[in-house]
Amino acid sequence: MTIGATGVDVDKIVAELQATVDRKMSQGRFLNSRIARAERTNLIHLRDGEDFVTFYLACLRDSVYVDIGDFEIHEQRRFLAKPLIMLKKVIWKLLKFYTYHLWSQQNQVNGLIVSSIEAIEERSVRRARGIENRLNMLEKQVAELRAAKGNASHD
Repeated sequence: MTIGATGVDVDKIVAELQATVDRKMSQGRFLNSRIARAERTNLIHLRDGEDFVTFYLACLRDSVYVDIGDFEIHEQRRFLAKPLIMLKKVIWKLLKFYTYHLWSQQNQVNGLIVSSIEAIEERSVRRARGIENRLNMLEKQVAELRAAKGNASHD
């Protein structure tokens, strides 16, 4: 697919977009980029369920926990930026206890959910392998019976 229009420098636009994404990633704004990549590619990978599930579980493991650490407070407005930052810091200090409590509970729930999904996946894989092994064994037995029956009818 190509994109173009008269007077539009597509390469320049793409370069600017990439630079913006790179800058925002370095600032930590896209910490869950693996999840975003998984969502973007999930329709493609649905055909190959085993690879998709493995990839998606890895993404979940990487981003299951909410970061409850302190963070730098920024203000993009220039007018009254310093007082607004100070106000936000005071509000953050007042709410920190409550948010930490909620986030720690959420982290526990998230961890349990991912663990249960992984356990279900592992159990499903073990069952599927067991069924495949049993099917192979039964197919081998059927082939042996057919061969024995064929040999018996020739005698």
